[in-house]
Amino acid sequence: MSTGLSERLTTRIGIRPSRRVVAPDVRRRRRVQMVWGLLVLNVMTFFPGSPHLLPIPGIVGKLIAQASLVGALMLVLTVNRPVRVRPSVFIFLLVLLASEALLASVRAEFLFGALFRASRLLTFAMVLWLLTPWWIRRDLLLVRTHLIVLWFILGSVVVGLLVAPGVALTEDRLNGILWPIPPTQVGHYAAVAAGLTIVLWLSGLLRRSVALASVLVAIPVLLLTHTRTALIAMLAGVLIAGLSLFTARTRARRFLAIGVGVFTIGALTLGSVVATWLARGQDSEEVTALTGRRAVWESILATPRSTFEQLFGFGLSNKSFNGLPIDSNWLGTYYDVGLVGVAITVMLVLFVLTAAWFRPQGPQRALALFLVAYCVVASFTESGLSEASPYLLELTLAASLVYQVNTREGAR
Repeated sequence: MSTGLSERLTTRIGIRPSRRVVAPDVRRRRRVQMVWGLLVLNVMTFFPGSPHLLPIPGIVGKLIAQASLVGALMLVLTVNRPVRVRPSVFIFLLVLLASEALLASVRAEFLFGALFRASRLLTFAMVLWLLTPWWIRRDLLLVRTHLIVLWFILGSVVVGLLVAPGVALTEDRLNGILWPIPPTQVGHYAAVAAGLTIVLWLSGLLRRSVALASVLVAIPVLLLTHTRTALIAMLAGVLIAGLSLFTARTRARRFLAIGVGVFTIGALTLGSVVATWLARGQDSEEVTALTGRRAVWESILATPRSTFEQLFGFGLSNKSFNGLPIDSNWLGTYYDVGLVGVAITVMLVLFVLTAAWFRPQGPQRALALFLVAYCVVASFTESGLSEASPYLLELTLAASLVYQVNTREGAR
């Protein structure tokens, strides 16, 4: 019987030709990935003053970034229906931090802005809590989704560099110009993408060709941003993750041995080049002052405070002091949410680090250790662990990897 006759007969008797059916689990997985992508978009702050090619008004760019959190909340409610969440010490501490930020913001000088940031952090924590049913899947869904989103971001940066290199390399540091991304954030995304790629490859979860392509793009982008913090944090995270796989993976042992050799040879032969790159055109006084950060930090510590302000801070700010960036997670947290907020943030990091330390050897442990090590090293000159930020997202990824579930749940 011919194909055409068969189709006519099936249509006549009420049977439609078969169509490609997407399994419900695949649809849910795609929506979870969209939720995570919207969360990343929300923390990609729109900087209207930064150079960019697309004619996006500042108010529109900020509205897109902030509305993505609302979209993430609505979308996660459609995929997590009826609402089911897993109990999590990490999420409890995060909600506690957001609640403390709301309390501190009530007495803030700029009340509306502080309350908005605190409410945003609380909503951010709620979305992350609603994603807990997809924590620590065997396919590492959230980690792979985060890496894919980072590849898209780096791809947009590279496209901007190819289209308008003079604009992208403002002051000899690479910016994102399709969506305005400052060099420090570009360096952060490149470092995390390179680090996750290397750890996944060391664990045998990523093909060599894919890993090589990712690293060959991410590392040059990182170097072009001249972001010292991101580079040092990535090296520290990869080293710790590699050591956690040292006895289990021959690939990890070979990689660390080659890395030590390359580092030694590079230090002996290219020391002046590395020193020039690290100096970034600054003299010794500027390097010692951490590019002006020390003056801001000393001013924050010298600011007079009441007992309430010492314990709970001045309310969530845009992480600046007298118009200058604070550029320290711990001093920024102390300024915004006080000693109580610092204590909660320390507990967040220590909980994930302790859970990762006692987890059995494997890819999840290595990835979690990389992310925690990266966040800890970067926290000294970058802020973000006490607010909705890429750092908080990555710390949540680490928490999801060390979450203890039974075999049946982890296989879903």
